[in-house]
Amino acid sequence: MNFMKTTILLGALTGLLMLFGNLAGGQNGMLMALIFAGIMNFGAYWFSDKIVLAMYRAQKVEESDAPTLYRIVRRLAEKAGMPMPKVYIIPTEASNAFATGRSPKHASVAATQGIMRILSEEELEGVMAHELAHVQNRDTLTATIAATIAGAIAYLATIIKWGALLGGRDDDDRGGLIGSLAMAIIAPIAAMLIQMAISRSREYAADEGGGRLCGKPLALAGALDKLEQSARNRPLIGGNPAAASLFIVNPFRGGAMLALFSTHPPMEKRIAKLRELAREL
Repeated sequence: MNFMKTTILLGALTGLLMLFGNLAGGQNGMLMALIFAGIMNFGAYWFSDKIVLAMYRAQKVEESDAPTLYRIVRRLAEKAGMPMPKVYIIPTEASNAFATGRSPKHASVAATQGIMRILSEEELEGVMAHELAHVQNRDTLTATIAATIAGAIAYLATIIKWGALLGGRDDDDRGGLIGSLAMAIIAPIAAMLIQMAISRSREYAADEGGGRLCGKPLALAGALDKLEQSARNRPLIGGNPAAASLFIVNPFRGGAMLALFSTHPPMEKRIAKLRELAREL
């Protein structure tokens, strides 16, 4: 199932890159975009985790640097029968966390400085269990590839938009100008919709898997409630919204329109499902 989701995702995003190429340079441009997409897909598979960690200036830590976090991750990894992932801390007071890596053997988990200040140890354990559930399900490959390629599409859209505006087209090229601007607006939205379709189901599954792994779904529910409120009051500064789907809660806030296109399910539904799981357990 994850293989199929990844294949569909890559195909759709690669198609968007080829549309950009065709818009910019016809058949030759499409061929160049196809080659670029191949390079991006290869790079996303092997290096997307490093790209995302670098994007947020994540710093690798050992047990002596962050004993509580490291001990929690090690205990959960042993319980899940997984290799110990690398542990990173993101230097920001925004409260959030994510996992990345192409497989359980090449996984990393990252937590912000802020999340460790506002959560209890049980709640932090619930969050890390959620992230390790993503690793177990190999969701991290899908999410990091999505974030990397969607970010590339957003970057190319900006180039095409400014190229169309500053390209010095005459009146005969007005249709091409409008088409270029329309594509530069629509393509990043389409890439975001593709991420949404995959990300929402992944979050529900990781909530359930994390709740079962730590055995304390109510602690995870409490953590999600705190993180949601924190994200409203202290959204993440910097970074790329294309990577929003990686985080346990959406780190960016921008009103009703951004909420409509959120890569995460409604928080009240996530918490309700965790409470149902607690009753079941």
